[in-house]
Amino acid sequence: MVPSPSIPNVQGSQHKRVTVHNSHGEELVGVLHETNSLELVIICHGFRSSKDRIPMVNLAASFEKEGISAFRFDFAGNGESEGSFQYGNYRREADDLRAIVEHFHQEERFIVAIVGHSKGGNAVLLYASRYNNVQTVINISGRFNLESGIEGRLGRDFKEKIKQDGFIDVRNRKGRVEYRVTEESLMDRLTTDTRGACQSIPNSCRVLTIHSSMDETVPVEDAMEFAKNVPNHKLQIIEGADHEFTLHQDELASVVVAFVKASLCGYYMAIPSQSCKRTSGYIHSRF
Repeated sequence: MVPSPSIPNVQGSQHKRVTVHNSHGEELVGVLHETNSLELVIICHGFRSSKDRIPMVNLAASFEKEGISAFRFDFAGNGESEGSFQYGNYRREADDLRAIVEHFHQEERFIVAIVGHSKGGNAVLLYASRYNNVQTVINISGRFNLESGIEGRLGRDFKEKIKQDGFIDVRNRKGRVEYRVTEESLMDRLTTDTRGACQSIPNSCRVLTIHSSMDETVPVEDAMEFAKNVPNHKLQIIEGADHEFTLHQDELASVVVAFVKASLCGYYMAIPSQSCKRTSGYIHSRF
């Protein structure tokens, strides 16, 4: 049942460090942008990133300004969270997200949307394909074809090399090892069925894919594939932006927040004797 909308107090907003244990007993660390709203948006970072990189921080701040609480966190093995970094971990990260959602459900928060950037976009889509308890999903610069983009990091002969040695060490320009890719973690990526997951998302779940036209990390063609395979889907291309929307943060935030607020309004319009209106930038109920 959709709860009645709460009236936020932005002047009393604050940032709280919150820890949640995943199903493997690892501590996941996040920051809650608390506005005292019942509604909450969860924001997921990408590959070898963290809750503290753009656009995660800027998106959380944008929701906070609109009076909607937001939570950005580190997946296991990233940022401040416990666990070891793994190259694949697509299913594990969807499970981490489930732990976060369940934690806030226990605190009687209404998870109005889950938002993921880059690999985090894959996590929120995988989550939506498995669990039917979040009705708004935003995929920012996610990768549809998980077989692409590997050679750039691991080399053209990565399959032969990892078969021979069991792992590949990825080094930076100074020759220092940044992370190790095991055969198991590589296969986790290669066996993740993005198409099947997208097609399994129920029609009741609204999905927005946002991609940049100048993305050199994940080609914009991947966004087109999401549009073809997700049942209830909207596609938004931001012209001239890079993978992290470095110079287009305001435009990105505007699109994301507008989509979430439209969904939120739709939820409350479905409640008898309530309607949705915008007052001072917030969503309020009217009886």
